[in-house]
Amino acid sequence: MTSARLDSLISWHADWTGLRVAVLGLGMTGFSVADTLAELGSDVVVFSEKADEEYAGLIPVIGARLELGSLADVPEALRAFEPEVVIASPGFAPQHPIIRWTQESDIALWGDIELGWRVRDKVTRADGSPAEWMLITGTNGKTTTTQLTATMLVAGGLRAAPCGNIGVPVLDAIRDPQGFDVLVVELSSHQLWYLGQSRGAGEPVPYASVCLNLADDHLVWHGSAQAYRDAKAVVYRNTKVACVYNKADEATMHMVEEAEVMEGARAIGFALDTPGPSDFGVVDGLLIDRAFLDDRRNTALAITTIDELRRVGLSAGHIVQNILAASAFARSAGVEPEAIRVALDGFHLDPHRIQLIAEHGGVRWIDDSKATNPHAAASSLRAFPGAVWIVGGDLKGVDLGELIAEAGPRLRAAVILGVDREPVVTAFSRHAPFVPVYEADAGDTGDVMARVVELAAGAAGDEGTVLLAPAAASFDQFTGYTDRGLRFAEAVRNWIERGSADDADSSPTAL
Repeated sequence: MTSARLDSLISWHADWTGLRVAVLGLGMTGFSVADTLAELGSDVVVFSEKADEEYAGLIPVIGARLELGSLADVPEALRAFEPEVVIASPGFAPQHPIIRWTQESDIALWGDIELGWRVRDKVTRADGSPAEWMLITGTNGKTTTTQLTATMLVAGGLRAAPCGNIGVPVLDAIRDPQGFDVLVVELSSHQLWYLGQSRGAGEPVPYASVCLNLADDHLVWHGSAQAYRDAKAVVYRNTKVACVYNKADEATMHMVEEAEVMEGARAIGFALDTPGPSDFGVVDGLLIDRAFLDDRRNTALAITTIDELRRVGLSAGHIVQNILAASAFARSAGVEPEAIRVALDGFHLDPHRIQLIAEHGGVRWIDDSKATNPHAAASSLRAFPGAVWIVGGDLKGVDLGELIAEAGPRLRAAVILGVDREPVVTAFSRHAPFVPVYEADAGDTGDVMARVVELAAGAAGDEGTVLLAPAAASFDQFTGYTDRGLRFAEAVRNWIERGSADDADSSPTAL
C-alpha cells in the first residue's frame, strides 16, 4: 500500500474497496470499525482473543471475517493476511507484540478516531460540510464535561452528540442518518496515543479542544508519566478556534503553549477564581465568561450562580470546573448564557459520580466509585471534608502517599478494601498515622462490600459522611467501577434495613 493511496482515503466517498484491514479486538469499538469498513467495501479480518456472542454472529453477516485465538504474539493468520492497515482497539498498549510488529513492518497503524475523521463526511450539514469536532480529555471529568457540553449545545439549538470514550463509538455517531452539527468526542489517553501516530490526512482538525487536568494514571499502559502526558497533549493539535485549559493545572497550560494549532486559535483558561480576559471563572458566587464577548477586557457575562448549581446538585468544586470548561466550548460555538442555564437546570450527573445513596441516622453515604485514580479521589475528598473514606483496589502502579498526606488531616477514618491492601496501609502509617484505619476483607460471608459498610458505619457513628472514592481501579474484586458502586449501594441499603443502630459494631478496632 503506497502512502499516496492511504492519503487519498480522506472521505466516505473515496475508494476504500479491497483495502486489507486487520482490526484488533471485538468489543464495541472493534465492531464499529469492522462494520464501517465492511460497508465501505474493504477486506476486513477481525483478530480477537474472545468475542461477545452477538458480535461474533454479526461479523460474517456484515461481510467481515473473525479469527479467534491468542494474541500474546503475532498470529500466523495475521502475517498471512498481509494487512495494509491495522486498526487497534484502545486496549492494545504500545508495547504489545502486535503493535510493535505493525510499526516495525511499516504497516499503517490507526485507531478508530483516525478512521472516524477520515470518513466524517458520510452525513453532512445543510451547507455540505461535515460536523465540527470538539475534543475532550483529562485524567478526570471527561465524561461529565462531554455530557455537559453536548447538553449545552443542544439547548443552544445545535444538533450535537456525545461520543467516543463516553460509550458511543465515534463511527456510530458519524453514520447516524440524522446527522449532527457538532460531535463532542471524549478521548482516553489510549485513543490519543493512537491519534498521535497519525500524520497528514488522518489528523483531526478540531473546532475546540481541552485537557481538563493531568495526574498520574495508566502508567503501566503508557510506560511512563511523560508518555501519558505526551498522549494527552495530542488533544490540542490542529485546533481551529478554542484551546481550553485549566489555569489551576500548569501542565495543561504548557500543553497549549507547545501545541501546533491553526492560525487564529485562542487559549481560553478556566479556574475557580477571578477570570482574566479570555478566561472563565468565579466571582462572588457567579460563573463568569470573559472570553466570548466584544469588550472582554472591561466587561463580563454571567453564566449562572453557585447557589443555582447547589440547588441541582452540581456545586462541588471539580464539577464547577467541568461546567466552566463546557461553558467555554458552548460559548465558542455561539450558545447564549440563557441556554446554558437551561441546560444546567435539567442536568444530572451519571451514577457513581458523587451520588448520594442514602442519608440515615445522621450519616450521608456517597458513591463516587468512578473516582478510579488519586486525582479524582482528591476532588471528592475536598468536597466532603471529615469523611470516612473508603479507599483501595487495583492501584495501577500509582502511589497513594501524596494523596493520603494531603487528605489525612481532613479525614475522620479510612476503610481499606482491595486484594492488595498493604501498600495503602503502609501509606497511611507513613503519611497520616493519626487517621484510624480499618482493613476490610470478605470474611466468612465472602461479601467484601458488606464488611466495608459495616466498618464504615462504625467509624462514622451518628453523623458525618461515608465516601466511596477508591482512588483505584476495581477489577481486583469487581467487574468494574459500576459493579463496585452498585454493590456499595446494595450493602448500604441492606445495612439500613437491618437496623444499623442495633447491629453496628459501634467501635471497630483500628489498625
